[in-house]
Amino acid sequence: MSSLKLSASNSDEIIRQAISVLLNSGVIAYPTETLYGLGAKYDDKQAVKQLYELKKRPHEKTIPIIIGSAEQLSLLAESVNDAAADLISRFWPGPLTLILRARAGLNSFIISDGKIAVRVPGESFALRLVRAAGFPLTATSANISGKPPAHNAGMVTDYFGSGLDLVVDGGESPSTLPSTIVDVTKETPVLLREGAIKPSLLFS
Repeated sequence: MSSLKLSASNSDEIIRQAISVLLNSGVIAYPTETLYGLGAKYDDKQAVKQLYELKKRPHEKTIPIIIGSAEQLSLLAESVNDAAADLISRFWPGPLTLILRARAGLNSFIISDGKIAVRVPGESFALRLVRAAGFPLTATSANISGKPPAHNAGMVTDYFGSGLDLVVDGGESPSTLPSTIVDVTKETPVLLREGAIKPSLLFS
């Protein structure tokens, strides 16, 4: 495992290294605008399977995905209804994960019951990375299942030791709250997890 300290001066080089690792079936940890996430290329079944094993995550619990823009939803989602489109227009990029009907043929590790969890992250290394990569990434919290999510690189290393291929150290997370999760597979949105965006803002 290598650990790279993120700064304004080396951001582009770290992004290039991270993309290289991802394209070679690696698993990375990286900072988002909420907490640290674990990243693998969304359609690389070998890498995503390794991620599950590292987290000790039950396979019935799917892993959320980040994309660089709403235009990439066509890679993942069957359709976007009016409720989803409204939330996307108001809260993306940002800490809002939407549950959508999944496109057919996706990696079975990232879908559950025909649904997929997706967001465009807010301003962060995560957003710059996924935009530069040009492909969706996994964005599950960097922790062993059942343990608190990592909010700094030290916690990531404590959890995973040398199990990861790359850790991007962006310092302390700007938030201790995860993304808010809303199911928009039907016309009436359903709040599944309260997080960084409060329900009063979502449904006002």
